[in-house]
Amino acid sequence: MRSPTPLRLLPALMLAGAVSSSASATPAHAVTPQVVITRDLCLSRANDTTKKLLACIRQPWLWSRLSDFQDISDQHPGANGHGNRNTGTTGYKASVDYVAALMRQAGYTVTEQAYTYSTTVVEGTPRFEAAGQNYEWNRDWFVARLSAGGSITAPVQRAAGTGTGCTAAEFGHFPPRAIALLQRGDCGYDVQVGHAADAGASAVILYNQPDRSFAPDFLRNIGSRGPDDGSAFEAPLKRAAPIPVLGVVAHAVGDALRARIERGQAPQVHVDIPTRMVTGTDYNLIAESPYGNPAQTVVVDAHLDAIYGAGILDNASGSATILEVALNLAHTPTRNRLRYVWFGGEELGLLGSKYYTQHLTAAERAKLVFDVDVDVTATPNYDYLIADPAHAPNVARFPSNVVPASQLGNNFFTDYFTSIGRPSRMAWFGNQGTDSNSFALIGIPDTGILTMQDCCKQPWEVATWGGSTGNYEGHVPGTDGGCVDNPNRWCDNLANNDPYVLTTASKATAYVIFQLANHVFAVGSK
Repeated sequence: MRSPTPLRLLPALMLAGAVSSSASATPAHAVTPQVVITRDLCLSRANDTTKKLLACIRQPWLWSRLSDFQDISDQHPGANGHGNRNTGTTGYKASVDYVAALMRQAGYTVTEQAYTYSTTVVEGTPRFEAAGQNYEWNRDWFVARLSAGGSITAPVQRAAGTGTGCTAAEFGHFPPRAIALLQRGDCGYDVQVGHAADAGASAVILYNQPDRSFAPDFLRNIGSRGPDDGSAFEAPLKRAAPIPVLGVVAHAVGDALRARIERGQAPQVHVDIPTRMVTGTDYNLIAESPYGNPAQTVVVDAHLDAIYGAGILDNASGSATILEVALNLAHTPTRNRLRYVWFGGEELGLLGSKYYTQHLTAAERAKLVFDVDVDVTATPNYDYLIADPAHAPNVARFPSNVVPASQLGNNFFTDYFTSIGRPSRMAWFGNQGTDSNSFALIGIPDTGILTMQDCCKQPWEVATWGGSTGNYEGHVPGTDGGCVDNPNRWCDNLANNDPYVLTTASKATAYVIFQLANHVFAVGSK
């Protein structure tokens, strides 16, 4: 992280916008009229300085947007009776319609980009048996999101070395068709599963580290090597697995299997995961400003879909953040064009952003100069993390311009947090990132913000941001894994969000968007 220049250490008021020359000429005895900031004023005027814009990013107004998403979810319950905004549901489409109506009314050109998606869902009751013991689904183990289905009986074998399978070398002598037992490591789920599948494993059992809470489908790996290593967030599978994946399994269950293997008593394991393919229509919502040079377009994105129900923290919060910023910039001329995108299918493997970026023509792609990804902005037991593609595990796949050019957006985030006296950290988000990863892969520089979710916040994070170790949300303090990525809890609702954090993260996002919207991008700067 760079050291800010003295200019960037100016007070927040100075960062918020320069005093005009006419204002500086006002006689000392003159009384400047006090402008009363109302919502109607903010939504109708040109917020053409950061001072004006930030004054309009207000807690009550942000919270009302978030409350609207809760209402939408409540009005569209799933088969289980709980509110639902998952991909393919009426709650998700109603969320799209809600945002589209507001953006059209504000004067944006709105497009609903429909595409066909396919995913597998678990049906029936999966089984996992080993050494004559039947382990209970949704208690001792979970089916990893995007796992393949199948019924397999085979011996279980531990990967060599660290036992994590984070390197292909750990499978050098792996017996084909065996079931791979892997402890969670410092690499992404997809890396572990990919190495096992390439070695001929018929299934994977991913089990927790001993010092981590049992968090199904999600295990964050932060601070394992210290606070400055760039690791910050471990996401679920982002690609459909070619083999069944049990993920994650309680440490005690996995460790017992490991001990038997090391004693030369590797048991036969039976795995039965019944699945069916679901195909449907999903939607990305695209809203384009009428202002700015379209040949220099800044994309601002958030994913609109949930994964287990209402999804108010993940990611109605990020969706509300960019919606409120967009509405407050609706009448503001900018140097560069602003394009806001609410993606679908993020929780099913970045489906919406992959479709969007892969269906851009060469000419359309050439107009994109930056992407800002906003994913979770209201965590009660928060961090302030800035998405830096330099730390992504798949950074080698990014075109060479991405990492250096992305520092522009990262620095703007750092500037804002410095100006208000709040610490922030560079981080990488997940084994493939969030939707920003889709832009990085096609050469678009990107940044983003995340305030964290699930478990477990470490002591160094508490020393940095306050709060408590353990869950970022859900039961705080607690270590049960939180609400967001835990199936069958249905607790990622409005109460799972913090209005103060939402406001701070949203102001930071507004500041960065304004700076990028008015930055002078050199031709070919990407």
